[in-house]
Amino acid sequence: MSLTLEIVTPDRRAYTGEADSVTLPTALGSIGILKGHLPLTSIIEAGEVVVVLNGKTSRLAVDKGFVRVVSDKVSVVTEAAIDETKIDLKAIEQAEERARQAVEAARGQKEIDPVEIAKIEQILRFAAVQRMVKGRSSSGLTE
Repeated sequence: MSLTLEIVTPDRRAYTGEADSVTLPTALGSIGILKGHLPLTSIIEAGEVVVVLNGKTSRLAVDKGFVRVVSDKVSVVTEAAIDETKIDLKAIEQAEERARQAVEAARGQKEIDPVEIAKIEQILRFAAVQRMVKGRSSSGLTE
């Protein structure tokens, strides 16, 4: 029996499946989870989740969030997540351009809504993570 991994965002279940190992980005560096791992709750940083099952590696880009490991179940709650195979570099460029335009528009305002600034930062952060994950997969980098 292997691990069960579930990655959930506010609007959808991004990933559900089995894994022999899961590597997650945390504030203190990457953490590897194997079957029988001690219970754990931790903050995750925006970065790459690496899932290994039967010798095959899959990668996902995730934004910041939380992970909880109980028994052999790994549950991730994150702002955003996408499988490397679904990352569209052209869509990322368009999102980055819209975010830059929003920053320019905000510069002219006397009062800037902190929620809007947080949204823009999230878009730019997740775009950078997607570029990193896609770059690793297209260059053939593996664990």
